[in-house]
Amino acid sequence: MQPSSSRTYHDPLHGAITLEANDPTEALLIGLIDTPPFQRLRRIRQLGIAHLTFHGAEGSRFTHSLGVMEVARRVFDRLIRQYPALKPHRALVLCGALLHDIGHGPLSHTSEDLFGGSHEYWTRRILREHPAIRQRLDDYSPDLAAELEQVYLKQYPLPCMSQLVSSQLDCDRLDYLMRDSYFTGASYGKLDLDRILMAFDYDSVSQQLVVAQKGLAAIEHYLVVRYFMYAQVYNHAKNLAATWGLQRIIERAKQQLTNDNLEADDTMTAWLTQPTTALSLDHYLAADDGVLLYHLQRWRRNADSTLSDLCRRHLDRDLLKALDISELEAEQQQQALKQVQHLLTKRGLSQDYSGIQVALTRGYTLYQRGINVKTEQGLQDISELSPLVQTLSQPFRKAWLIYPRAVEPDLLRSQANRGTLQ
Repeated sequence: MQPSSSRTYHDPLHGAITLEANDPTEALLIGLIDTPPFQRLRRIRQLGIAHLTFHGAEGSRFTHSLGVMEVARRVFDRLIRQYPALKPHRALVLCGALLHDIGHGPLSHTSEDLFGGSHEYWTRRILREHPAIRQRLDDYSPDLAAELEQVYLKQYPLPCMSQLVSSQLDCDRLDYLMRDSYFTGASYGKLDLDRILMAFDYDSVSQQLVVAQKGLAAIEHYLVVRYFMYAQVYNHAKNLAATWGLQRIIERAKQQLTNDNLEADDTMTAWLTQPTTALSLDHYLAADDGVLLYHLQRWRRNADSTLSDLCRRHLDRDLLKALDISELEAEQQQQALKQVQHLLTKRGLSQDYSGIQVALTRGYTLYQRGINVKTEQGLQDISELSPLVQTLSQPFRKAWLIYPRAVEPDLLRSQANRGTLQ
C-alpha cells in the first residue's frame, strides 16, 4: 500500500468512511480490518435471528463495527480540538471501537443464549492470542493490546476511554440503534446523531465523558429510542420464540451426539461438547452463521423426529407461537404451561415444543457511571434532571408461553374457560 493511499467504505448510515494510510492510526485500522478475525464478522448477522421477524435485518457485525469506529472518530476528533491533551489516546479509542465485537459467535448474541459464554471474553482472548491481530497492535505500540483490555474491562486510568466504547451513552449503542432501526424499518428508532455528538463533552477533573446541559433533550430522545427498540425489536415475541426454538435444537443435538446419532464436523462437535471458554481459538473462530445453518440443514434429516422438525421449523420459518402471559401470576403461568404440555402429550408430541421465555428490559441505570450532565452546580446524573429519564429507569419483565400452532385452538379455548387468559 502506498503511503498516500486511502480506503473508503460506503456505509448506508454514515456515508463514505475513509481511512487515510498516511495517518499511522488509520493505517493500523486498515490493517486490523484486513485480518481474518475481522473479516469473519461479515459472516455474522448483527441482529442474530431478527431477520425472521424483520426481513431487512440482514446486516453484519462487520458493518456495525465499522460504524462504531466512525462514530467514535467523529466524537473523539471533536473532543481533541477542544482538549488536545486527549490526542495520544486516539488509537486506543478507535481500535477499541473497531474491535469491540470481534469476539461474537454465530448469530451474535443468540450464540450466547445457545452455548453460553460471553463475546467480551473472546474479544479479549483474540486480542491476546490471534497472531495477525496481536502483531499489528504490537507493531504500533507494545502496550496497545494490554491497554485495549483495560478499556474493555473498564480499568483504563482515563474513564472517558472506556465510556466511549461501553457505557450508558457510547458509540456502540449510537450506531446499533440507528443501524438496527434502519434495517428493521422501525421508524421510532431514528436518532439525531449530529445533535447528540454536539452534546458530548469531557470533564477534565473526573476525566469522564459527560453531556453539556444544552444537549439534554437530544440525550432524552436517545434514551426513548433505546426503550422502544428493546420493547419492539430486540424483545419482539417472534425473536424470542425463534431463539427458544434454537435452544431446544442445541439441547436435542447434544443428546443425539452423546448417543452417536448426530452428524457434526469438528467445529460443531467442539461447540456441542465443551464450554465455550474451553474451546481452542481455531474452533471458536471457525464457527459463524454459515456453519450453524449448515448443521441445521443436516439435522433436518436426523432420525430424531423432534430434532428434525425443530430444524425444519427454523429453516422454513414455521416458528413456534408466543403468547404474552406477563399479567398472569406465577402459578397461573405454570398452569398454562402444564396445559400446553397436556395437549402436546395428547397429540404424541414432545414437550420440547413448549416452555416459558422471559425477557427483561432494565431501562436506564447508573451502569458504568451513568450519564453525567455538566451543570453550573457540577456533574449531575441525567435522572436527577429529567423526569422522563426517571420514568425510563423502571425495568419491566415480560413472560411468553411458547407452543406450536397446532395446539393453539385447544389452548385458548381451555384457558378462556378457566379465565386465566385474556
